[in-house]
Amino acid sequence: MAVHPGVLSLIGNTPLVDISALSPNPSAKILVKLEGMNPGGSVKDRVALSLIEDAEARGVLEPGAILLEPSSGNTGIGLALVCRLKGYHLKVVLPTNVSIERRQLLEVFGAEIIESPGSEGSNGAVRLARRLAAEHPEWAFLYQYANPANPRAHYEGTGPEIYRDCPEITHFVAGLGTSGTLLGVGRYLKEQRSDIQVWAVEPPTGEMVDGLRNLDDGYVPPIFLDLGGEKLLDRKTVVGPRDSIAWTRRLADLGVFAGISTGAALAGAVRCARQVESGTIVIISPDGGWKYLSSDAWTGDLDEVAERATKTIYF
Repeated sequence: MAVHPGVLSLIGNTPLVDISALSPNPSAKILVKLEGMNPGGSVKDRVALSLIEDAEARGVLEPGAILLEPSSGNTGIGLALVCRLKGYHLKVVLPTNVSIERRQLLEVFGAEIIESPGSEGSNGAVRLARRLAAEHPEWAFLYQYANPANPRAHYEGTGPEIYRDCPEITHFVAGLGTSGTLLGVGRYLKEQRSDIQVWAVEPPTGEMVDGLRNLDDGYVPPIFLDLGGEKLLDRKTVVGPRDSIAWTRRLADLGVFAGISTGAALAGAVRCARQVESGTIVIISPDGGWKYLSSDAWTGDLDEVAERATKTIYF
């Protein structure tokens, strides 16, 4: 095994694991890409590094710069990790109802937390961050929701890795958050083979599923509009908190300890498998399960855990 020059070189090249034992269709394989294996624990490490390296290349960041970003957890954690290693100071606008694990890890990496109302969810964090950015033009506001460096991280990294490791892919299924993963991976895959379908998983309107978003809730990420998200997606499917948690538990039967958003993606993949005659479905596991331990997702009463998940942001 090669010796890496530093932690940032460990971002990407995450493993793809066969979980077809959970497929309802013996002719439809399901594979999961374990993004929790990134050093900051999530797929957002790719985005964080891409955002910062792009800003450095454009001359936006000077030594000791202050960065501002809204986050429900994982992007903030990824940015905090990269900022600590590169000597920048990060201010994260964070809803008050995120899980305790997210706050703790942001603090470990030295991020300054600015609280936004939990009742407003991630949309409220975005609104507050945009207002603060207007009031403090001296802060660097990289804004993952509108920054093309977000989907580019997946177009240049995640997508090519999936196609390299699984050229027989027929369907790609991922949660809809900032939309960067779906847009970047989906665009790359369709350029390789136009018949590959891209499915988005979103929560019910007005409900939270660990940081995923429903576009009908009033905020559509600018990158989704700029990159023609509606034309790229072949289908959107709605998955609620209870199904997300139930399928997260099923993953643990195979030794895959993943976050609740992975369960949501798996629920979407299972629906896909039921509808196709045959195929190979790849899903993204955005993060590992350790950030969800306070939710009792694996050990608590399923209905009680699902009810808490509608009020607390676990992703």
